[in-house]
Parts: sequence; C-alpha cells; structure tokens
Amino acid sequence: MPLCDDFEAATAGQAPDPARWAVVSPNCMGAGTLAVDSTQAHSGKNSVLVTGKGTYCDHIFLSHTAAFAELGDVFYGRFYVRMSAAQGDGHTTFMTMRDTNDNNKDLRMGGQSKILMWNRESDDATLPSLSPTGIGMSVPLTANQWRCIEFQVDGAAGAIRTWVDGTDVAGLVIDGTPTPDVDQQWLTQKPGWKPKLTDLKLGWESYAGQEMNLWFDDVALAKTRIGCE
Repeated sequence: MPLCDDFEAATAGQAPDPARWAVVSPNCMGAGTLAVDSTQAHSGKNSVLVTGKGTYCDHIFLSHTAAFAELGDVFYGRFYVRMSAAQGDGHTTFMTMRDTNDNNKDLRMGGQSKILMWNRESDDATLPSLSPTGIGMSVPLTANQWRCIEFQVDGAAGAIRTWVDGTDVAGLVIDGTPTPDVDQQWLTQKPGWKPKLTDLKLGWESYAGQEMNLWFDDVALAKTRIGCE
C-alpha cells in the first residue's frame, strides 16, 4: 500500500514522521497547530490532533506527496476523523489535494450547511449542490465520534465516489452524468473536468469563523478500495 500510517511510531507532542509528512500552511500562516496526540486514537494509542482556528490564515495541514507517484489516475483514500463539534453552516475544509490540471488549485473536502461536502477551489463548485435536496443527500459529521471517510477519485473519467462508515453517500458522487442537486453544477461549470492530483493534505481551514479540534488516524492511500477495518 503506497501510504498507510497509524502514527503509532511517532512521539506525542511532536510532528508525525517527517519522511512521510510535512506540516504546511499554504498561502499564509496563523494560529493553527498540529501534533501527534495520545489522548484520542481510533486504533492503538496515537492520532494526529489539529487545533483549528477560525480565520483563513489560521489553516494548517499535514501533507503527503510520495504515494502519488505510483497511485495513477484511479486511486482510493481512507482516513478516520474525530471532530470536537458538529459541522456548522459556514464553509470549512479538512482535506485537500492539489490538482495540477486545474492551475494547481485544490480539490477539497469539508463542510457547509452542516453536511459533508466536496468543493473545488478554482470556481467554488460544491458537491452536492447546496439546495435543500442536495443537502439532504449528504450526511453530517457528528461531534466526538470517530468516522471512517473513504473516497475514490478517477482522474481519467472525472469521477468521485465517497463512503462514510462503509456506506455510499448518494450526494457525494460525480459520475459524468449531470444530476440535479448533486453534480450538475460541478460538471456544467467545468465540462471535461479531469483532475490530476499530486498530494494529500489533512487539517483545518475555516472561511466563516468556526474553530475545531480534529483528530486524524489510520490514513491510507491505495489502488484498490481499502475499507474501514
């Protein structure tokens, strides 16, 4: 597996393995912090705690690039995340991947309108569309609970699938056929969208003031679906 890290070999209070991970604050640096933590873990004793603050420049991320050299256009990701509060109405991000086919702008996963969503930095398209119907087709991430997030990106087809705790989320699918309230906006704003992704970043970026503590654990990237166990 190109990337599989449970952070058990790392030391609490320090950054994760620098051979795998870099700590980054793209564009500007603020008050956000991250370190290996032994107070919460999905497995074993360690996870990574991100102390996310409320303004854009307070963002901070854990970044991995090496696995992408062997993943190819179609790959799967899996991580566990635990959040200290429920998602709010404002836009936030906790995962990003740089898209070299989109002027190095990020493909982002986070929240808005109290649900899990994808967002494209270059034009602010959302998946699902943030209509009442679209919102109802995603799921919220509740507070103080470990959640398993899985995703597939097919760059050649311009497709995405997303699973939460092993269940396919209907509102978080891009399949090439525009579906109202799901991926119609995404596909019509950029016809022929085909991402070429070169990194994985986990952390916190807030655009509307929400602060959050997040724990990440059992992070993996592979050419086949990884699963939640």
